[in-house]
Order: sequence, then structure tokens, then C-alpha cells
Amino acid sequence: MADEESLPKEAITELLRKWGGGESAALRDLIPLVYQELHRLARVYLHRESNHGHGTISATELVNELYLKLTEVSRIEFQNRAHFYGAAASIIRRILVDRSRARRALKRSGEVMPLGDTAIIGSAEIDYLDLHSALERLESLDPRKARVVELRYFAGLSIEGVGELMELSPMTVKREWNFARTWLYEQMQ
Repeated sequence: MADEESLPKEAITELLRKWGGGESAALRDLIPLVYQELHRLARVYLHRESNHGHGTISATELVNELYLKLTEVSRIEFQNRAHFYGAAASIIRRILVDRSRARRALKRSGEVMPLGDTAIIGSAEIDYLDLHSALERLESLDPRKARVVELRYFAGLSIEGVGELMELSPMTVKREWNFARTWLYEQMQ
């Protein structure tokens, strides 16, 4: 089976365009090509979550749930692979927020998420729902900074990886990341 690295980026972009144009078969052709990357993104996030005993969903289950969410969309237009992966990271975040809310409702206690090397300034651990809420506020003020946070934290990409996907220089990504994580920390206090 072919994967994303063995195909030109244009092939994936073309499938995204076809899917956006209403060809549902294009999604079926696309998923096997991007599955490994989506699975990697899910594993990176779930690794952080499992550090606090919340590993209640596997990466495979998370990608399957993502796929189900994508099949529910009748028309969506992606500009490129970066846009697709950004949207996938947003959907993964929403899936996990929904699961976190459900667990919180059952436990009546907050979930604390480790951020490791992508820590919000001044905090090794944060409440995941507080982060989500603060990230939504940041997105309304500066969507690019919010996208950088999604790709760095939720997708686990490096500064260089975010720069490549967003077509930004690594220096710009570093500035956006540093500002965003400081802003998020202040918002969550």
C-alpha cells in the first residue's frame, strides 16, 4: 500500500480537491495515504494523555473516530495538505475534549494534561478543558497562533514541521509559539 511519503504531495492535494468537490470516493482513496501520519499524530497526543492514566482510547480508535467525523462532512474544501492536517488536529482535539467532558461529568474532577517539551510557560501540567477554552479565545483573536499551538501541541510537530505545513519560516513559528504559549498561560491563571 502506498503512503504519503511515496507519493507526490500534489496527489494528496488532488484527492483533497476531489473530496471537497463532492466525490466521496476520494476520501476512501485519501485515508490509506494519510493514515500513517494521522495515526502518528494520534499516538503523540495519546502518549501525553496516558502519562496521567487517561489512556482510555487507542490511537487506532481515535483515527477511526476521526474518519467517521470526516465521512459526516458533505462538502469541505482543503487548500492543501497543511489545511487538511490542521483540520484533522482540530477534529482530534474536539473528539478528545468531548471525551474529557464526559469523563469529567462522571468523575466531577478536572483532567490535568502534561505538556512536556511543548509546555505552556510556567506550567508543567494544565487542565485540558481550560486549555481548550483558552485556545478557542486565542483562535478568535489570532487564528494563525492558534493553528501553531494545535500543530505543536496536539499534532506533536516540531517547529520546522509546523513551518513546512504552514509555509512559515521556523523563526516566525518560534515567535508565534512563544507568544501563544505565554498568552495561553496568562489566560488559564
